[in-house]
Amino acid sequence: MHCHANAALTPRRRAQVFEAVEAGMTVSAACLAFRVSRRFYYRWLPRWRAQGPDGLVDASSRPHTSPQRLPLMQEAAIVALRGRTGWGADRLGAWLGLPASTCHRVLRRQGLISRRPSTGPSVRYEHEHPGDLLHLDTKKLGRIVGGPGHRATGDRRRRTRGAGWEVLHVAIDDATRLVYAEILPDERGDTAAAFTERAVAWFAALGVTVRRILSDNGSPYVSRAFAGALQRLGIRHSRTRPYRPRTNGKAERWIRTVLSECLYLEVFGSSQERRLALDRFIGYYNGVRPHLGIGGRTPRQRLGEKLTA
Repeated sequence: MHCHANAALTPRRRAQVFEAVEAGMTVSAACLAFRVSRRFYYRWLPRWRAQGPDGLVDASSRPHTSPQRLPLMQEAAIVALRGRTGWGADRLGAWLGLPASTCHRVLRRQGLISRRPSTGPSVRYEHEHPGDLLHLDTKKLGRIVGGPGHRATGDRRRRTRGAGWEVLHVAIDDATRLVYAEILPDERGDTAAAFTERAVAWFAALGVTVRRILSDNGSPYVSRAFAGALQRLGIRHSRTRPYRPRTNGKAERWIRTVLSECLYLEVFGSSQERRLALDRFIGYYNGVRPHLGIGGRTPRQRLGEKLTA
């Protein structure tokens, strides 16, 4: 029972009422002395006689049976999918066709989730039409030379020193969450400009005209080559405020997703294997994987809805 020690009706105070009656006080006098009703006394009397002080502890209000509870096989499916993907209740529910609240109860019952501290309200935005805003970002990846690296094998004696970096370039549409991404040798201005031209052409083939691009203040996005490419494409360029990566949060979040669900999940023997895995994941992300930010639909489903609206 969640109450302070001197509350009027703790188990200890309840026991004092019955002990006073057994010591010789009348029921009315004992109830008056401890400021409880006679109805209270007779409601708890059977439990006092049967169990003594232990019977005066509040019992759980949980029902003895739960006929509407999810079958054990479905609970096992939720737990197994959680173990494979690390998804939360919302995405598990969208994938399995179950209410998110049901999946949340299963995860909590199995001890797979914990309460998180509140971080304050988030300021969210979403553009109405596809192409109104395209988020760009990059992420460095270690180049794979001579097989899997030491992070995959655990053997630092065989790691290749000076292998360098490759760079993941990402373009994600704000309205639909459609993603185009490539792993390229570097993040120079001309490389970013060429990637952006290919991304804009890819979106155009899907019926999306890109009108504005948002990026951070990284070196490729402040270069002359990048500015010239956007001028040729007729696209307006906006940049985030310094030290405010959350402004470009959709690209930041997608990079976290692709790392945890693909690029850091699998072990690759070469950079080419990693590129092929990225291509497969992009197809899965755009066409199969439910996206919680757009109501559990896939980006391609959201694009179809937007273009026919």
